[in-house]
Amino acid sequence: MTQIPDKQSFADDQIDIRELVLALWQGKWLIVICVIVFGIIGAAYAFSQPNIYKATALLAPAQNEGGSRLGGQLSGLASLAGVDLGGGETNTTAIAKEVLQSRAFLTRFIRKHGLEAPLLATKGWDPKTQEWEYDPELYDYESAEWLQYENVKGAMPSAWDLVLAFREKLNMVDNKDNGMITLSLSSLSPKAAKEWVDLLIRDINEHMREQDVEEAEARVEYLEDKLSETSIAGMQQVFYQLIESETRTIMLASAQREYVFRIIDPAVIPQEPSKPKRITIVVIAVMLGLFLGFLIVSLKQLMFRPS
Repeated sequence: MTQIPDKQSFADDQIDIRELVLALWQGKWLIVICVIVFGIIGAAYAFSQPNIYKATALLAPAQNEGGSRLGGQLSGLASLAGVDLGGGETNTTAIAKEVLQSRAFLTRFIRKHGLEAPLLATKGWDPKTQEWEYDPELYDYESAEWLQYENVKGAMPSAWDLVLAFREKLNMVDNKDNGMITLSLSSLSPKAAKEWVDLLIRDINEHMREQDVEEAEARVEYLEDKLSETSIAGMQQVFYQLIESETRTIMLASAQREYVFRIIDPAVIPQEPSKPKRITIVVIAVMLGLFLGFLIVSLKQLMFRPS
């Protein structure tokens, strides 16, 4: 006898599916209004965002296996002579990838190519004139002077500000299967995106080449000093071989244009923007409007449902 009222009470507390469908139909115009309002807001936001273009290059490690074997043999000779030529097992490509994203390298790169204003003082790109549109409150293009930065008059971005801004645009992805590297850069300018990728690849190759040549020249100087200190013919022969090898390294490095990264697929000027995904933004906004409309109608049905 006590179960019947409980079941009846439980049934009374539930929203009948037919009542809910009827309530949704009666509130269809509210739902439509929510969808339209959110769709307009989403579209306005999507089309107010500037186009972002991404240029991508496919790279491969420019490793010389013969040079690696020769380096191992010379390390053995150097150990016999009591000379340390450094870690021959170091992965040059791995070092170059870390250097490419390092604060010191990126700071020099930005300063060298004058990218401070394009990074932090632009508000758009004019495709007709192929020129940057600078924010007149931040940067005076005619005098090439910063007017203010972060609401501080006369201030200019620090090296760390520049590096952070550049890292946000830079992306490097390793393919673990074949060792290929995908290097990409995003920018308001499709032309600048392509040029910056090309400059990055050229500069990192040049930087690593110069570093290796300097180290090889320092080793040659050290070996020549050791050679002058010994009178043992066998040791002199070892030193001559080491000096010859280091000299060969300098010559080959100076002649190799793609020293660390070899370009498999060069960057091109992108024709279509990668961001924003305007259709996706509008669809998400419409879905939010639809959900909000359903929620409001359902809450009204719950609140004003007769007891």
